[in-house]
Amino acid sequence: MQTRAKRRHKHEGRFIIEEMKVLEKVELVAPAGNLEKLKMAIIYGADAVYLGGNEFGLRAFAGYFTLEEMKEGIEFAHSMGKKAYVTMNIIPHNEDFEGMEEYIKVIAGLQADAVIISDPGVYALVKETAPEMKIHLSTQANNTNWRSARFWYEHGVKRIILARELSLKEIGEIRKRVPEDLELEIFIHGAMCVSYSGRCLLSNYMAGRDANRGLCSHPCRWEYFLMEEKRPGQYMPVYEDERGTFIFNSKDLCMIEHIPAVISTGVNSLKIEGRMKSAYYAATTVKAYREAIDAYYKDPEGYRFNPLWLEEIAKASHREYTTGFYFKKPGSEDQVYNTSTYVREYDFVGIVVEYNKETGIAKVEQRNRMFVGEEIEVMNPKGRYFKQKITSMRNEEGELIESAPHPQMIVYMPMERETEEYAMLRRKKG
Repeated sequence: MQTRAKRRHKHEGRFIIEEMKVLEKVELVAPAGNLEKLKMAIIYGADAVYLGGNEFGLRAFAGYFTLEEMKEGIEFAHSMGKKAYVTMNIIPHNEDFEGMEEYIKVIAGLQADAVIISDPGVYALVKETAPEMKIHLSTQANNTNWRSARFWYEHGVKRIILARELSLKEIGEIRKRVPEDLELEIFIHGAMCVSYSGRCLLSNYMAGRDANRGLCSHPCRWEYFLMEEKRPGQYMPVYEDERGTFIFNSKDLCMIEHIPAVISTGVNSLKIEGRMKSAYYAATTVKAYREAIDAYYKDPEGYRFNPLWLEEIAKASHREYTTGFYFKKPGSEDQVYNTSTYVREYDFVGIVVEYNKETGIAKVEQRNRMFVGEEIEVMNPKGRYFKQKITSMRNEEGELIESAPHPQMIVYMPMERETEEYAMLRRKKG
């Protein structure tokens, strides 16, 4: 997005104030399913994170923040000069308002940078309870046009998280038709829902868990078979192969190859989906997009996509990729018909909690079983990863060990290059 600034320079003995355009950097927003994921996302380059408490959000199984953890997370974000947004985007029934007013007061007291809502009733309660609190409108509110965006702006909403069913062209038109100080946010990476902006009844019908109240059981990932009315019990597979079909299974959104096109729409914020994903997913994905965005702003005219960014993203668990609705309406090529499994080519095996520059020894918290002699990749928060073999490991008693089999056990190992705190260790699957 372009804003205007004034430049003061001297010409023929006079000072001239010249108006010029300044390219304002888009914000990169990352998911934070728990305190560790929040910290990893920020350390690896996010400008802001979004997180949910025990109630009132749409990711009931994402890993809740207690109020104490939320306080710590928000303080950590602010200490790093970053922002933290709290989700309250549930589609509420009457009973869901019980305790909500007190919850809003607590969030305001924790100095959250904004709350994300989707329901007018929740919006009204936030305005009554914490009138100074900034409000972001969730993608669940299905905002697909500029008139709706203006409506919410006139009622005090500071940011619209646009529906995912929009093209880049439509987003650009919305940007032109709404006030400059209304912020727009779009999703650029993560899981896509087969239903319109996540409004799905399958989970409620088939599992008794309401997707619009944070309890989605993801039935779109299940196998389906065909049964003829007069032949009960005779199940005929609707298949692409012998395993059955996954007729609702969307590919994952990935716009890493199209950063200039995304930024050219004039949006203010780019969002990564995935509060239910791992800390490794958050770090890997954020780092790649951070590098791509920074490279663009450093030299917009000379910007070139680096294939290594896509390679890095692909090292986190994912489905095949699609560009969603941004360039065209998705077709059959944007669905996965033969499997509901993820592509998992790498295992996250450890995280560096301390590094001694003098000895070159890293203190590592194990996340998956590791063995002496195997090759790993070391991903630092900044810069390229490097490969090395695990030449030796010692436990906390200083004893040499051949493997680290116990969850989150502490081991010490020599590193071939300087390593940073929070560096992540991964291993390519054989």
